[in-house]
Amino acid sequence: MAKTVVIVESPAKAKTISGYLGKGYTVLSSKGHIRDLEPKKGAVDPDNNFHMKYKAIADSANYVKKINQAVTGAEKLMLATDPDREGEAIAWHLCELLNEKNKLKDIEVSRVVFHQITKKAIKEAIESPREINQDLVDAQQARRALDYLIGFYASPLLWKKIRRGLSAGRVQSPALRLIVTREKEIEAFTAQEYWTISAAINETPNFIAKLTQYNGEKLKQFSITSEEQATKALNELESTANKTLEVIDIETKPRKRNPAAPFTTSTLQQEAARKLGFSSAKTMMVAQQLYEGLETPSGHLALITYMRTDSVSLAPEAITEIRDFISSNFGADQMPAAPHTYKTKAKNAQEAHEAIRPTSINNIPKDVIKFLSQDQQKLYGLIWKRTLACQMINATIMATKIDLGCGSVGIFRANGSTIAKPGFLAVYEEGNDDKKDNKKEVKLPNLKVGQIVDLEKIASEQHFTEPPPRYSEASLVKTLEEYGIGRPSTYASIIQTLKNREYVILEQKRFQPTDTGTIVCDFLSKYLTQYVDYGFTAGLEDELDAVSRGEIKWVPLLDKFWSPFKQKVDQIDSDVSRKDVTHEEIDEKCPECENQLSIRLGKRGKFIGCDNYPDCKYTRNIDGESNEPEEPPEVVKDRKCPKCEHELVIKAGRYGKFIGCSNYPNCKHMEPLEKPEDTNITCPKCEKGTLLKRKSRRGSFFYSCDKYPKCRYAVWNEPIATACAKCSWPFITLKETKRFGKELVCPECGDKKPAPEADK
Repeated sequence: MAKTVVIVESPAKAKTISGYLGKGYTVLSSKGHIRDLEPKKGAVDPDNNFHMKYKAIADSANYVKKINQAVTGAEKLMLATDPDREGEAIAWHLCELLNEKNKLKDIEVSRVVFHQITKKAIKEAIESPREINQDLVDAQQARRALDYLIGFYASPLLWKKIRRGLSAGRVQSPALRLIVTREKEIEAFTAQEYWTISAAINETPNFIAKLTQYNGEKLKQFSITSEEQATKALNELESTANKTLEVIDIETKPRKRNPAAPFTTSTLQQEAARKLGFSSAKTMMVAQQLYEGLETPSGHLALITYMRTDSVSLAPEAITEIRDFISSNFGADQMPAAPHTYKTKAKNAQEAHEAIRPTSINNIPKDVIKFLSQDQQKLYGLIWKRTLACQMINATIMATKIDLGCGSVGIFRANGSTIAKPGFLAVYEEGNDDKKDNKKEVKLPNLKVGQIVDLEKIASEQHFTEPPPRYSEASLVKTLEEYGIGRPSTYASIIQTLKNREYVILEQKRFQPTDTGTIVCDFLSKYLTQYVDYGFTAGLEDELDAVSRGEIKWVPLLDKFWSPFKQKVDQIDSDVSRKDVTHEEIDEKCPECENQLSIRLGKRGKFIGCDNYPDCKYTRNIDGESNEPEEPPEVVKDRKCPKCEHELVIKAGRYGKFIGCSNYPNCKHMEPLEKPEDTNITCPKCEKGTLLKRKSRRGSFFYSCDKYPKCRYAVWNEPIATACAKCSWPFITLKETKRFGKELVCPECGDKKPAPEADK
């Protein structure tokens, strides 16, 4: 029996750390959270000091069982869950569960944290145990309680006043408000016309100078606003120039450009969206894989430090290693005299950890590429280059402007730049959301003041101002951080929730609100104004941070929030009707019954309908076309509803087609259109059901227990009724990737081997 039991979150991490610690230690995984609030009303009791009722997560039962067995007879329990609030809470929940069974009576319990999975970091953490930080646990519980209370009390309002299936959230609702507000700005935008005049010079290709001064006045954006004005100026300039311009001023100045700070969670998500096209969720998933590491012929290799962090600082030993690498590979002159230091710009930043960096800068991307998937290669290369560049010398840019005179009528200006010393730009340059700021290097010809240059042509060009752009993933994450909405570690889940609820869609990688999202946002903004206010949400984050620092207590914080919130919810419930929210009267009467017409919200978006519904069923699309009557649903042959004997029909829902009772809503029987295929493999979680092949809402297949929802076990890859040779898991899966082809993979321990030729 091992004397010390160590608990981490990830099974892959457990295997690695076990190898580092050796005999005397048993390292097990909790597989993330082991308890959560009961998913029903009353799980948080405001009348009892916000007592929280927790329930064990079904998927974690096997892991908890193994931990229970391991701690029996052990001397020490070390909780090495992730180094953040969630990890602290998981450690606390595990202790609570074990204490319920009196498992910790004679065991020394401690908390250990590490920010990279290397042998040195693990051993240092084991040698520096501490107690569970109750302040961090309280902050996480307060956050969870707030999210629960808002969700369980605001969401039912949306069901009653708009339609079922909608949800409100403490951070998702302000994020939705950002997107909807931007869309309304775009809709309200009125384009303004303006003109520019440019001169093309024969000295060198692409030598273009813009008119900046006309008849003694400096030109602004709207100095020339019509074609008539532009034509008049053009004619005057052409007649004065007579095919030549004179160089009247040249100014060249060196300009320093500083490297970007190393990555935080937020900036990594932004840059991966800009440069790699990754969603925030994908970025965090791939970063987790790089953090947990992979097996190589030389042993386990963890590639990056912990990826949930607000800090832009680097450990002294990391800076020393980076500077040595720069000196050896680029030259000592490419390294500043003193290391660069950075300060975070994020609101509510918690800088207990390092920035995201390679565990060693000597793990060069080209050397580890053979062990990585394509996505891992891309993200690791991004992190490695950014980290290296942040400790290199500034870039020196020579900025040049040349003024060209056209007699006394006008002055044209050309701007250019050249890189004198690339410095960090030799390795990495930060991306930008604004295309206007992504200027290419323009090299101007060598000219002298007083020189006469040949003029190719002078041309005018019409422009119109553009509305503000819709948010991309990168710009939305950046704005959430600027406002202090949520935490960087939650941005991915915020965005995913908005997509899953169909409040927003992505069009050309930009967020656009749906009709449903707009109405939900308008409802919350009008009736629960304070709770979707950016300042209120950021203020709550500040207070949660204060709880984590032990400066305030979590129960008074919740009490201050709860009373006015509950009073407001009750008022809306009694005073606001569904019609107030979903109907917008228009200046038109129904052509069939002369009652009022309104813009209304249906399952497929907004439409115009009669207020006299259901007596009058007149509707038409927003664009003015009448709605065609829907075709009757297709009847399922030779079958009746098993509950009420009415006909079964094929219906279309948000997740695709299904079979339902024609007597709906009196009878709510439904079943899948295609019967799931039974794999005849026993579910390894509940050991009662079997795994069925099902189709997801996106059309791909997955395999889950037929006892759902009592058992929620599921895998994406096809299960094969062969036990894992390494860990004896009852089945393995067949996985196929472009890089490695078909492989047999254990879903429990991750052991891989090529699939036999017969399967390829």
